[in-house]
Amino acid sequence: MIPVGSPGGDDRPQGTEDSSRRFRGLDTWPTGEILQALWHGQSHAIAACLSALPALQPAVEAAVERLAGSTGRLVYAGAGSAGMIAALDALELGGTFNWPEDRTVIFVAGGFQIQRGPDGAAEDDAAGARAAARDARLGPTDVVVGISASGSSAYTVAIVEEARARGAMTVAVAGRSDAPLVRAADHAIVVATGAEVIAGSTRLAAGTAQKLVLNLFSTVVMVRLGTVYDNLMIDLRPANAKLRQRQTAIVASIAEVDAAAAADALARHGDVKRAVLGLAGVAAAEIDGVLASAGGNLRSALERARPRSKP
Repeated sequence: MIPVGSPGGDDRPQGTEDSSRRFRGLDTWPTGEILQALWHGQSHAIAACLSALPALQPAVEAAVERLAGSTGRLVYAGAGSAGMIAALDALELGGTFNWPEDRTVIFVAGGFQIQRGPDGAAEDDAAGARAAARDARLGPTDVVVGISASGSSAYTVAIVEEARARGAMTVAVAGRSDAPLVRAADHAIVVATGAEVIAGSTRLAAGTAQKLVLNLFSTVVMVRLGTVYDNLMIDLRPANAKLRQRQTAIVASIAEVDAAAAADALARHGDVKRAVLGLAGVAAAEIDGVLASAGGNLRSALERARPRSKP
């Protein structure tokens, strides 16, 4: 059995590229023991993220300040598997939170092609990264998140350095506190997952930690930007039958009406926020103004609308 604790079972500190003595001969182990070893590595990665929460809080709050206007962009940069994980987080923001595609920028070394996979050679292309950052005209309203397990990807470091020089807010997500990426960024989120069960395969524990950190960061940013009411996705895009049903259920829950009334309000007003305000007694001609005066925040808009709905 693999002992609970560090995934490598060694006493010395280890980086993501180190080879743990504990897993020598892994290819000769029974399948069940390999599975347990991998499971322990993943569970250690999840637990290691807990220590990153204090660093995540100021990074989230600073990001919200930059993105609260109408022009700031959320920018992801990474190479290899880290780049693919970053891209997946970025691509889910539109459907879940209606975050605009023109306010999302994804830099993946060598480009993002799902069938081809990551371009390993492009990880060293610092000059190409700087050119890409300049071409994107990164600036003070943008938030740039660089992801690298080792924290030494030349491509990712160059994006973050160029972005910071141009006034953008920068965040590093890395596995080592002494990494170049950490030194390059305004905010550092360090999750030391240690040596991988399969040495250097950072799609394993390091990848799990990166995915979790990005989930935490982007989700709380979107909550703070007003795309969630209670724990409901009020800005989701109803692209299919399941999501249309969810949208109706969200309106019914917030407005405390039945599904038929919620569906009717959605048909008349177009989206969750406007439907809820309509059901709260705001005249159709005034809904956009009330919502705009509340900065698009439904909770604030409802507080402004309550006096209107009283007899």
